[in-house]
Formats: sequence, structure tokens, C-alpha cells
Amino acid sequence: MGTTAAISTVWVTGAGGLIGNYLVRTAPGFARHWQAIGIIRDGNMPSPLTSPGGVRYRLLDLADFQVVRVAFKADRPQLLIHCAALSRSPACQENPSLARTLNVEVTARLAELADDIPLIFFSSDLVFDGRQGNYDESAQPDPLSVYAQTKVAAEQIVLANPRHSVVRISLNGGTSPTGDRGFNEEMRRAWQAGRMLNLFTDEFRCPLAAVVTARAIWELAAQNKPGLYHLAGSERFSRWQIGQLIAARWPQLNPRIEPSSRNDYVGQPRPADTSLNCAKIQRLLSFSLPGLSEWLKANSNETF
Repeated sequence: MGTTAAISTVWVTGAGGLIGNYLVRTAPGFARHWQAIGIIRDGNMPSPLTSPGGVRYRLLDLADFQVVRVAFKADRPQLLIHCAALSRSPACQENPSLARTLNVEVTARLAELADDIPLIFFSSDLVFDGRQGNYDESAQPDPLSVYAQTKVAAEQIVLANPRHSVVRISLNGGTSPTGDRGFNEEMRRAWQAGRMLNLFTDEFRCPLAAVVTARAIWELAAQNKPGLYHLAGSERFSRWQIGQLIAARWPQLNPRIEPSSRNDYVGQPRPADTSLNCAKIQRLLSFSLPGLSEWLKANSNETF
């Protein structure tokens, strides 16, 4: 007679965002031995509060640490996946204090609560200055923005615990609850408003569909091999090339794009090439990380 694997609880912060939402949505399929509790900060709380797949939600302000501590002790998660952040770089530049509170202090407090369990923290390819490209995990960060600086500071806190992991990601796309978290959604909204997008031909990233990111994170969690990982698409694209791929997906919007250069940009410094080498995490995965064009071709019926 077979035995049934025990169901463990996992907290997923930022469940109202892009990747956090995909993590809780895919848990019933990719992580059947986990009961996901999605932590949401604002009022975009799903109804009902428990989905058919068993996902539950909590409305929590992660900066209210006393409330968070009580909720954490009540739920007793065996894994914490921390996606929540102030992730828009201009907002971080405008309010560095808030960026540090939400991206560093909150992470530090969650790492304390999760001291004796695995924690997976999402960081960014933007921790690099972009002069080299194809960065692997041995490369030294050199952040150019407030957002990237807060991510580097949070990484150091997380990696101080040998049970904990940092996963650096690139641009992620998909369908978010608010309709504006994926890079593809931002482009689509601009075209729906009739705006022209000026896209750099000399800034490079490795975009990935958020559903693929979620699958990879669940596989990483199942293996419980903590450390530092890079997770991104297998194709390196300029902003201009990414725009062309998404524009081809939405001809009915009459998408308008125009090539431009980082040299003409006025504002905070932008890394030129933050493409990631993902060989380390690829060795642990049961599937090959696709490039964006490959994924779009294979998922032509998906809204993206």
C-alpha cells in the first residue's frame, strides 16, 4: 500500500504581482506537495480566498513586521518564496528610503523569520553594470541604480544563511492581475493608447515567460539546493528586438515602434548588456530554458 506525501505550506509574497501570481497559480500543477499561501499587500484580493487548487491568500503589509510575525507563526510555512518588491526603477530613484524599506529591510525581517527553513529570494540581472554581458554567478555585482543597489544589499542578507537562495532573473512577461506588470503588458498598453515606443537597439536582456520562471522555481524548491542562481531565457535580445516580437503578436493594435539608442537617453545610467549565463540552474532542471522567440512560437495561442 503506497504512502501519501505530506503537504507542506509555502508562503509566496508578492502574489498580486506577475511572478508571484504565476507561482501560486501553478502550484497545484507544478508543486502538488505544497499548499501555497499567496501574500498580497493591496486590495486586489481574489474571491473566494481559497482557489479550487487549494491556494489560499493573506492580505498583509510586509512592512508591518509585528503583524507579519503573528501571521507567519500561525501559518508555520516550511518554505518562503519572496517575490514582493518595489521593482519599478524610477520609483526607487525618486524615493530611496522607501526602496530600502521595502526591498532590504522587509527582506531582512523575512529572512529572520525563515531562519531555519528554505527561503528563495528574487533578485535581478540589473545588479550588473552591463559592460560585459553573459554574467554567471561568479561575476561581481556593480549596481548603477537605487533599485539595483537595494537588490545587492538584500542578496547579501539572504545568502548569509546557508539554507537560503537568491535567484537573479531578467525581464519576465505574462498576464498579471493588474495587467501592467509584464514587459509585454506595458508595450500592449502603450499601443492600445496609440503611443509610439522608442526602443533601444543597444540594451540587451534575456527575457522569459513568467510561467517558465515559476516552473523552474518549483523544481528548484523541490531539490532544496540553496545558493545563488541565474534564471533567464536562452536568447539575448535588444529592447528593439523584443518589441518586434511582441508587436508581431498584436497586429490588430497597429503597434508602433521606433529604434533608438541608450546614448540618447536622459536619466539614470542604464546597463548595456545584463544577459545572464544560466548553466548552473539549467543542470538542475528537467526541461531546457527556452528563449523568448522559441516560447512565443510554441505558445501561439497564449495571451502574451
